[in-house]
Amino acid sequence: MLFNSYQFIFLFLPITFFVYFYLNSKRLIVASKSFLVFSSLFFYSYWNPIYLPIILSSMVFNYAVGTTFLKEIKNINKKVLLSIGILFNIGLLGYFKYMDFFIENFNFIFNSEIGLLNLTLPLAISFFTFQQIAYLVDSCRGETKEYDFLNYSLFVTFFPQLIAGPIVHHKEMMPQFFKTKNLVKNYKNIALGMFIFSIGLFKKVVIADTFAIWVNAGFENIEALTLFEAWATSLSYTFQLYFDFSGYTDMAIGIALLFNIKLPINFNSPYKALNIQDFWRRWHITLSRFLKDYIYIPLGGNRNGDLQTYNNLMITFLIGGIWHGAGWTFLFWGFLHGFALVIHRIWQKLNFKMNIFLAWFITFNFINITWVFFRAKEFEDAINILKAMFGFSTITIHLYLENRLSFLKEYGIEFEAWYVIEKSKFFVLILSISFIIIFLKNSIDLSKNFKPNFIYKLFVLSTLFYALMSLTQFSDFLYFNF
Repeated sequence: MLFNSYQFIFLFLPITFFVYFYLNSKRLIVASKSFLVFSSLFFYSYWNPIYLPIILSSMVFNYAVGTTFLKEIKNINKKVLLSIGILFNIGLLGYFKYMDFFIENFNFIFNSEIGLLNLTLPLAISFFTFQQIAYLVDSCRGETKEYDFLNYSLFVTFFPQLIAGPIVHHKEMMPQFFKTKNLVKNYKNIALGMFIFSIGLFKKVVIADTFAIWVNAGFENIEALTLFEAWATSLSYTFQLYFDFSGYTDMAIGIALLFNIKLPINFNSPYKALNIQDFWRRWHITLSRFLKDYIYIPLGGNRNGDLQTYNNLMITFLIGGIWHGAGWTFLFWGFLHGFALVIHRIWQKLNFKMNIFLAWFITFNFINITWVFFRAKEFEDAINILKAMFGFSTITIHLYLENRLSFLKEYGIEFEAWYVIEKSKFFVLILSISFIIIFLKNSIDLSKNFKPNFIYKLFVLSTLFYALMSLTQFSDFLYFNF
């Protein structure tokens, strides 16, 4: 079941909302939480019930370890127990997500023929694994308290953020479920939630899914790409990925608000960033927070000199890269971002300055180019697209401009029809979207000035209506694959 589906919008969400608050109104708090957990597990298992035992066993194990920390049992070595807990989570993630990748590379190196397991990647395993690792570390530090398995189950499975985040801390979400005022319907939160949800839905089905057409066409016909089509393909993916994932996050934040729960911000106009560090403070903010708090700082952060700091940055982003997917392209993407952060640190240390426009231009294009490795199935595909982007293939201009630019034939430029990307609205859309992401406020900024008046109601209704009319085909979220 997807957020951008009629079943979710018109059946699952309203039924879950009304039953939850009805039970609360009858002061059946345990029953309301139980119902929300049941609904979340139903939502999770809707794709494939076989995923259910995996997430349930993960929850039971992590809850048991977490409560052991909290009970202060004598003769328990917390560091050893924490290590066991983390290894269990990494092992679970590693088995389902990376085992075939490991076997493939083992076979290649040692010329062996070990059969692949062909495991199906359990939905959301990357997200609920990181979320529970954070819970274990926080519990070990004495920063969180949870003695009730029902509450812990709600923390892990709460359906708005279960599948693709934001990655939340126990201490920032669960206290909200205990506030009396949050047990009754809050019409201001409902209005604001619908406002943010409508923006997210529009981002996904109208913007991201439109770019997806050109992305798929480009990556399926890499050898045929011209210089302009290669740039169109890479830019389309750059915008598709952002509007797809930020659209999901907006919908998650909006849905959670219906239940009076405030989830953390996950995006803050990342393509406005003026350097790579600024980008990672704006993109997938909760993942950046996790990588910083639970990998970079434990490695030593910036406390042990420049060389060790650079080493810690590289390790952190290599882990961040491989977390996204079992492939060398993901690892290389993480390496590129880690290397860019090292260069940025050196640049800052030397106290160099750069023109703001040039800084934005370099940052945006670096991100756009590295996304090619993120999207490509193989290194060869990524290299071929980059070759086309930088003129190593024939530069071809559309036939429409042949009469006006025929003098360019003297320089080896050819004119022909574009078969891969031939949509005139592409250029209008790319310019419009570029203007929106650079100069206009994002959904979080807009929500700060939200007032449930006629203008906002009209905006929500028109946005929802247009988005719902665009739900013409199945369209998964990109980050479900990670």
